[in-house]
Amino acid sequence: MGKGRNWTTEEEEYLRENWGHVTVDGLCRHLDRSKNAIMCRVHRLGLPPYLESGDYVTLNQLYRAFRGRNAMTYLLKSWVEERGMPVHKKRRGSGSYRIIYLDEFWKWAEKNRSFLDFSKMEPLALGMEPPWVEEQRHKDFDGCANQRKDPWTSLEDQQLLHLLRQHRYGYAELAEILHRSAGAIQRRCNDLQIKERPVKAENTGREVRWTEENLRRLADGIRRGDSYALIGKAVGKSEKAVRGKVFTVYLTENADKVREMIGAGEWGNNAPIPTVAQGRHLPKWGTQIRGELTRLDAVLRYRMNELGYDQYWQRHMCLHWDDYDGCTAGEKNCDECISFQRIPPQYCVRCGATFYERAKNTYCGRCRDARKKKAQRHWAIARKLGKEW
Repeated sequence: MGKGRNWTTEEEEYLRENWGHVTVDGLCRHLDRSKNAIMCRVHRLGLPPYLESGDYVTLNQLYRAFRGRNAMTYLLKSWVEERGMPVHKKRRGSGSYRIIYLDEFWKWAEKNRSFLDFSKMEPLALGMEPPWVEEQRHKDFDGCANQRKDPWTSLEDQQLLHLLRQHRYGYAELAEILHRSAGAIQRRCNDLQIKERPVKAENTGREVRWTEENLRRLADGIRRGDSYALIGKAVGKSEKAVRGKVFTVYLTENADKVREMIGAGEWGNNAPIPTVAQGRHLPKWGTQIRGELTRLDAVLRYRMNELGYDQYWQRHMCLHWDDYDGCTAGEKNCDECISFQRIPPQYCVRCGATFYERAKNTYCGRCRDARKKKAQRHWAIARKLGKEW
């Protein structure tokens, strides 16, 4: 290492350009100077702290820029794990820091603009911003002004109960009066266990049908990052109706996912095909799926009749019976069968009940359902509290 050497103009210029981009050890090797000499020169040149000198911000700086009110664990889970925000690690000495490159962040933020709330971020808090950010910030400001997200007060609860007891207001009218979203009103009714509910909107007639113009405005609004409430005003429908229409076609209410599927196309572009469980409850698919299930049931029943075992009731007690393939032991006549084997009893380790099933199970059917529902409740609570389990 060189000692006592004067700094040249070229060396200082290299230090200015690469401070925050190249590690301190890398600067030491390139300039052939000690770490102490590098840090002293940085101080004399008035360069900013190392982690504030590159085209990136730390995760904590990003958290503060959005006026983070939730725990950092929420940001890691909701932003990074679930929505894929690109995070890198940068070493400084013996420690490492989570950083986000600004160009990668803005690309990710544009895809998730409906999820983020830019009204919480001061303009230019992260440096230069893409042109769409200012427009989205105004939309988020308007959304926060029209739809409050703070906790409900006792006075608001009384007002909600008073309006519901009049039986004359729907979700759209209540949302405009209380400055809350339709989903927030529905959740509050459930939390307070209020028996009265908003008046249902008419779902028949020419005025409630979705026209081609309405669907075009809906697609354009999602592409622009408008909220569902703003889109509802543009098409003359409630926020709840807009959400229902989006879910019916795209099987999700996540506007960012819907925007990615629509792309530059028209409404319905790249819409996913629902599963049987989903399609049964959707107007577009319900009749078709129920018809296909009916035909499948007829085919299975025909197959069972074709096997010719209907007259032998004891097949249901045999371990070798299969409802579709028939006898797995190859017997043709249950009365003359020499391979009959009764289904052995099994005992549930949870409740101790005796049950009969061909497949070996540790729990009976009732306990399996109970354990599944318990796991679903646990998952819902853990997700709500933002905990990892």
